[in-house]
Amino acid sequence: EAILSCKHKFSKGMSLRIEWKKIQSQGVSFVYYNSEFTGDLRGRAEMLNTGIRIRNVTRKDSGTYRCEISAKSEEGQRLGEATITLTVLVAPTTPVCEVPSSAMTGTVVELSCKETEGSPPSEYQWYKNGVALLEKTGMGSARAANVTYSMNKKSGTLLFNTVTKNDTGEYFCEASNGIGLPQKCAVKRMQVDDLNVGGIIAAVVFVALVMALCGLGVFYAQKKGYFTKESSSQKKTNYQSTSEK
Repeated sequence: EAILSCKHKFSKGMSLRIEWKKIQSQGVSFVYYNSEFTGDLRGRAEMLNTGIRIRNVTRKDSGTYRCEISAKSEEGQRLGEATITLTVLVAPTTPVCEVPSSAMTGTVVELSCKETEGSPPSEYQWYKNGVALLEKTGMGSARAANVTYSMNKKSGTLLFNTVTKNDTGEYFCEASNGIGLPQKCAVKRMQVDDLNVGGIIAAVVFVALVMALCGLGVFYAQKKGYFTKESSSQKKTNYQSTSEK
């Protein structure tokens, strides 16, 4: 449960009007109005004097709440308000990881890791062959190790600007936000191989030879007259009519 406290210094004899509102990006909505709870809090919240007790809080209950109290007296109407921020902590779920199974050396490769349930938002740590990867490159031990990647713990991306054969290995990502136990995705292997230039050249030469042989075949057939259409001769038949008397 969560308790949102709202204390005031109005006299006990004053007639109080209490309202609670939730401030969201799309606008302000009533939580407690006209002595009743509204919306998601209906049936699982109760008043504690001028405060609120919420049972079975969920992530949707996170947000900024405003308590407004108006009091009538002989001197007129007085108004007071207080703002409270409620943060519901949620442990991360198993992240979704995208790791390519194969890649060519020298290409750009990006691995991604994401989970959306944790509150506060999770940070991400990538591992290769069970060893945690460095966060930054180009400085200190990272430069000495000739690291070819850059890792962003906020977004969960692992970027290889020029992937090498040494980057072949088994990768997984771990999400954590300080609430509950860290969660990790399944291990996936990425295999990096050199581009087979020799095979590509051989394939191009083979295709060129096949096209050349086809061209020679067509030329030979045309020369022998296999593609010449024979004109059929038309026979003329003369009919002689005989008249009978």
